[in-house]
Amino acid sequence: MGEARPAIEPALALLELGSIAAGIEAGDAMAKRAPIEVIRAGTVHPGKYLILVGGAVADVEEALEAGRAVGGSSVLDVVLIPNVRQDLVAAIRGERRAASGEALGVIETGTVAAILEAADAGLKGARVQLLEIRLADDLGGKGYLLFDGTVADVEAAVEIGTGRIGGSAGLAWRVIPLLHAEMASNLAADARFAARIRK
Repeated sequence: MGEARPAIEPALALLELGSIAAGIEAGDAMAKRAPIEVIRAGTVHPGKYLILVGGAVADVEEALEAGRAVGGSSVLDVVLIPNVRQDLVAAIRGERRAASGEALGVIETGTVAAILEAADAGLKGARVQLLEIRLADDLGGKGYLLFDGTVADVEAAVEIGTGRIGGSAGLAWRVIPLLHAEMASNLAADARFAARIRK
């Protein structure tokens, strides 16, 4: 039997830093400040440090406060998601789903924290499925997500998600009705171009 994964609910927070040294110190401060249930930390391209924590809302808020204080000017972005949905947690862990709706929504951001916030807002505000969320590595530090559903629902999710993160750096989005089967096939496969051209 596989190892049981700790839950990341009911709250999740992510602190994104531009310094690895500051990130390690901030992660340590977060772990020492509050009894968080989950802490995952590490480097992503291009030389950023991410700290993901989960647990009771008050504990996560307290840990995040400590991380922000220690991280100081190295903090690039932050997100706190109370009542995090399981489909978002599954996507963060790498789960991918096949498209089944009539439209595809794409949101792209310059930071991981921003894409998590957009995903949370879109999922809670519209009847869509989160197909995938990609975070930082092999993306130059960017994040992107794919929403699936009816045209109206995908448009609503994209509008809500992008509205939540407003002037976030690197923000781009599209709603694509009736995605062509060849593009759907490419999206269902490995998203990296090098992997696609080897086949």
